[in-house]
Amino acid sequence: MPDYRIIVDLSDRTLYLLDGDQVVKSYPVGIGKMVTSTPTGEFTIINKQLHPGGPFGALWMGLSKPHYGIHGTNNPSSIGHEVSHGCIRMYNEDVLDLSSYVPIGTRVTIRP
Repeated sequence: MPDYRIIVDLSDRTLYLLDGDQVVKSYPVGIGKMVTSTPTGEFTIINKQLHPGGPFGALWMGLSKPHYGIHGTNNPSSIGHEVSHGCIRMYNEDVLDLSSYVPIGTRVTIRP
């Protein structure tokens, strides 16, 4: 059985999906602006919501830090930039793909 976890590397603006210690997928992400930076540390995915509406694109995956999550976007040109209020922003097709691998309870490490 796979042992999936997520590592978000803020320095290269990439989200990595790992099975154990092996990277199986990587996705470009948008991250928080300097004044609303993405929090670093260890979190877990606590909920998922399809089509949350507004700027959150096709899917929202909430983190154990309140008000922060991994989500799609209605502004794909923002991916790869420091644009969000601290959330991890992904292309809609990427966040849907990622969600198909990771259940609620998946570990998420966000590192500088």
